[in-house]
Order: sequence, then C-alpha cells, then structure tokens
Amino acid sequence: MNTGGLPRSGYNRPMEKPRIHYGWVIVAAGGMTVFSCLGLARFAYGMLLPLMGKSLSLRYDEMGFIGTGNFAGYLAAVAMAPYFMRRWGGRRTVAAGLVLVAASMVLIGSGDGFRPILGLYVLTGVGSGLANVPMMVLVSHWFTRETRGWAAGLVLIGNGVAIIFAGLLIPALGSIFGAEGWRAGWRILGGLSAVIAAGAWLLLRNFPAEMGLEPIGTGAAGAASSPAGSGHVPASKGIVFHLGVVYLIFGLTYMIYGTFIVTTMVAERGMAVAAAGRFWSWVGLIGIFSGPLFGALSDRIGRKGGFMAVFAVQTACYALAGLHLGTWSIYLSIVLYGMSAWAIPTIMTAAVGDYMGTAKAATAFSIITFFFGAGQTLGPAIAGLLAKSSGTFSGSYLLAAAATGVGVLVAALLRSPGEAPRSRLPHPRP
Repeated sequence: MNTGGLPRSGYNRPMEKPRIHYGWVIVAAGGMTVFSCLGLARFAYGMLLPLMGKSLSLRYDEMGFIGTGNFAGYLAAVAMAPYFMRRWGGRRTVAAGLVLVAASMVLIGSGDGFRPILGLYVLTGVGSGLANVPMMVLVSHWFTRETRGWAAGLVLIGNGVAIIFAGLLIPALGSIFGAEGWRAGWRILGGLSAVIAAGAWLLLRNFPAEMGLEPIGTGAAGAASSPAGSGHVPASKGIVFHLGVVYLIFGLTYMIYGTFIVTTMVAERGMAVAAAGRFWSWVGLIGIFSGPLFGALSDRIGRKGGFMAVFAVQTACYALAGLHLGTWSIYLSIVLYGMSAWAIPTIMTAAVGDYMGTAKAATAFSIITFFFGAGQTLGPAIAGLLAKSSGTFSGSYLLAAAATGVGVLVAALLRSPGEAPRSRLPHPRP
C-alpha cells in the first residue's frame, strides 16, 4: 500500500491532542487573587471614601490614616510572608490571606467610627500582603525569564477589572442606599473575596513539578526550576536594595493618586460621585493593558528600560493632576495613570526572578516589597496632612511627580543581570 512517501512507522499513530499548560490556570487564579486582595481591598477604598467620609464625618487626615493603616498591615504581612510560605506553602498562604481580607471587609461594613474602621482595615492589609506576595512568587515558579514579565502582567489584569467593577458598583449602591451605600459596598466586596478564597484554594499549585510539568518559557526544559537556570545572575545585596528603592518610590506615589483622586474630583473639581466613579472605571479599563504591555516591553528592552518608561509616564500623570491646567488635564492624567498603574509591580515580579532565581525569589520579593509597603504607608498619610493644611491635594500630586522624576534617574542606574561585574557576580556559562 502506498503511504505517500511517509515512513511506515508512526503512519497510523494517533495525533496527540493539544494540551493547555497548567501555568495558565495559575495565571487565571492569580488574576482572581489580585482582583480581591489588591483591586477590591485597596482600590475600592478610594471609591467608597467620599460616601464613608460624609457618613462618618471623617476629616482628610483621618481618611489618610485609614489608608495608611491598611498599608501598615500590608507591611507587617510582607515581613511574615516568607515564614508562612515555608510553613504552609504558597497555596495555603494565599488562601488564608484572602479569607482574612473577606472577613475584615464584611466587618468594616458595620463600622461606626474612625477607630474601629482603622483597626479592621489594618487587618485587611495583613490579608492582602499574605495573599499578594506568595501569589507573585508563584509566577516565578511557573514561568521562565523569557515569559515572566508577560505572565505577571496578565495576573495584574485583576486590578483593572476590580477598579471597573468598583467604579460601576459603588455609585449604584449610593443611588440605592443613599449615604449608607458604602456599608453594602464593603459587605458585597467581602463576600466576593470569600468566594475567590475558595477558588484559589482549589486551583493554585506551588510548583510545576507537583503536576509533572516544566515551567512555561522558551529556555531549556527545566531552566527555571533551579536558581541558576533561568538566565539570571546571582544578585548582590546592593541589587536587592536598588530594586527596593525603585519599589519604594512607586509605593509612595501611586497610592497618593489612587487614594485621593476620586475625592479630588468630587470635592475640588465639583464632579458628582457617579461621574467620578465612571472616570475611575476608565482607570481600570485602561489599566487592564498596563501590566501585559509594560511586562512584554521589559521582556524585550530589559527591566531597567521598562522601569524608566513607567516612571516617565507617571511623572506626567501626577503633574497634570496637581497643576490645575483645566478639565482636560484631569482626563489625560487618568489615562496616563491607567496606562502605567500596574506596570511597576509587573516588571518587579519579573526582575526578582531574573536576579535571584526561583529558590530565593520569596525572600527577595518579601524584602523588596517591604520597601514598597513603607512607601505606600507614608504616601497617603503625607498627602492627607498636606491637604489638611492647604485645603487641596494639588501639592500632594506635585510631590508625587517630583518623586517619580527621581525614580527615572534611580532606574537608569540599575544594572541589568548581564552587566554584573564578573569578579563579583559571574554569569553562569550555558
């Protein structure tokens, strides 16, 4: 029988069905996790703040201190995360953090004043840190250097989706329940977080090897399974500190804007809460693309160039918000914020894996995120105090613009893995 020139062996072999790598399930579960622990738990606060502040007669400085309390809790969790990851593993730590997020948010909906809400929002921050840090470390386990930035960006899409959701939900609840709509908002967001906690527990896995798989990427099979195998150069403490300073600048600045821009639009620019909510939803919609866009860019041009590009965009964003150039400046500022919102965490997740390898990624990411937590703890408090003394947030946004301008210079000095001195940081030969 003529086989058309094909070898007889294998001619009748059945074709293998294409299989979706489980790493993409990790990305989906990671997106849900970030949707809850950052998107809902942190960025919905800015949407809920005008209604909550009016209902409870909160001052500007108290609003800032509540935000700072959340970040202080996050900072504490960052310090604890490596311990819990070693004891429980990433999957259990993420699920436990999401349960704490859910419970504390539901209870905030019954808060009756500044102090109880402050205490509960500190716990929300603890849960956020326990969920987010291990989740981003898992990305380094499941993806090699060539695809790590892209994958981290896809995970952080959850932030943008959450902002869209909150921007549509919270004004609707305000229309239904009036000044007390913020209570229903916290309870609904907490209930969603409980469902996501269950999903994370069911779907997440700590390592590809648990399922007999290799990480996703174009490098050699198994390259990302060992510290020296993902194309990284063993990093010095100086590199970790340098990355930490980059993350501190980002944390200091982006939450000034994220916490107070809706309040600024309502209280200083005369917008209705519903209109401000729609604008905030645009941040979420545009932000969906920021992580994958800048993550893929950093895969191509390097982490240093990626950091510089993001800080340049954010400098323009904050300056436009603070200069009162006209209504158009707020519109453009919101677009720029959305374009760059999740880019720094995306690139940082990839950079930690590049420099440290998967074996040391958890500890290094925790240290670097501690810098980030310190920055975002200080940012809202400083902005709230400046606004209390001046009656406007303009000075706070200009301070943020100056800081990200410095960030461009700090990122420019960052040494890429391949540029590390061979005498101290030898590049592993293939």
